[in-house]
Formats: sequence, structure tokens, C-alpha cells
Amino acid sequence: MQETILILDFGSQYTQLIARRVRELNVYCEIHPFNNPPEITEDVKGVILSGSPYSTLQEDAPQFDLTGIKGNVPLLGVCYGAQYMALTSGGSVAPSEIREYGRANLSSVSSSDTLFEGIGEGSQVWMSHGDTITELPTGFEIVASTHDVQVARDLRAGRGKVRAARLKNRTHQRI
Repeated sequence: MQETILILDFGSQYTQLIARRVRELNVYCEIHPFNNPPEITEDVKGVILSGSPYSTLQEDAPQFDLTGIKGNVPLLGVCYGAQYMALTSGGSVAPSEIREYGRANLSSVSSSDTLFEGIGEGSQVWMSHGDTITELPTGFEIVASTHDVQVARDLRAGRGKVRAARLKNRTHQRI
């Protein structure tokens, strides 16, 4: 049985980059459309929710029922995926006062979070969003931010533990 990471694609321009980064770590991964996910079997060790050209605030934004995933396998939200996780977990999302597109630098990084191991303050990241998480759901915490946005972006939920990485709207440095 091969350990697998699933990437549920909401239409992100970075989905293939996310998959490549996962594969560069010698981890098998598969990309599936958000509206046609495979069964979560015991070989699935985590799920990544991609970004999207949509805003979670749009009426026609893609929606997906996370109940079969949340709490069963680690879950990482990237951009739209992070904001969607926040909204569906009791948090809030709003349009950003400052839209970051392109290069940004981390102003704060939690040294205790293994997702950001080796990534320090000042690290260059790439952003692409106009929305931001304004209120964290219960049990989430900020693990990274930029100067312009307190909650930068990634949301991460594992078995029994949930984290929010407010790496502004989309951090494209390392997955």
C-alpha cells in the first residue's frame, strides 16, 4: 500500500506546483477535482485543498463537504482552501484592505510549527489573493504572517489539532 497525499483542485494556477513540491519530497500524490474526490482510504495520509480563482465570498464559489476529511487525516488549505476551511469551521473571511499579488516577505513565523521548519522571518513568498481570514475558528492559531496581512494564509488541520497559518493569501515558497 503506497502512502498518498491527495490534492483537491479548486482551479488554482498553482496546483501543479504544489504537486511537484510534494513529489520532490518523494511522496506520491494525486490531483483530483474538488467536486469528484476519491474515497479517503487508509493509504491517504493527508489532503491539500488548493487555491482558486474564486473568492469564498462569491455566491457561486466552489463548495465541498469536508466532513469525511476533517479529523480523519491531516488537512492543509492553500489560499482559497485555507479560507474555505476557516469559513466552514466557524471563522470569518473578508476582502483584504491591501491586495498582495507577487513577492512578499514573512514578518512572523512560528518556530514551533514543523510546516515552516527552515523558513524564517524575512523569507520571500508569493501571494495571490484579495481576501484574508479575519477571524480564526476555535482551535486555530496564527503560525505565519506578512507585514500587510496578520493571517497570511495556510490553514492546517490534523487529527485532533487544527492550525491556521495566516501566510497572507497564498504562500508559494514551500509546501
